[in-house]
Amino acid sequence: MATKNTQMGALITALKKQAIEGKRPLWKRVASDLEKPSRQRRIINLWKLDQYAKDGEIVIVPGKVLGDGQLTKNVTVAAYSYSAEAKKKLDKNALTIPELLKKHPDGKGIRIMG
Repeated sequence: MATKNTQMGALITALKKQAIEGKRPLWKRVASDLEKPSRQRRIINLWKLDQYAKDGEIVIVPGKVLGDGQLTKNVTVAAYSYSAEAKKKLDKNALTIPELLKKHPDGKGIRIMG
């Protein structure tokens, strides 16, 4: 099994490659946010996602999603990691960043939060 650092490095490389090949600045921004030390990465609670995300929106969090609060809107969330509670509450609306990159390589209609 690969370590988290190896997985993170591969993800950052894939994001940068997609940013260059597809000319999509969103992926470059997400890659630069993930390159930061873990103390500086974004952390967001579900209640904040519920407050600022629009219904039907796709949101990316280049960091961790925590399970405090409820998400009452139909929002698809992609993040590098989730707390166990957040993963349970989001259920099928939770994606990893590589999954989102495969589903939406053009990066259109995705908003960065955190």
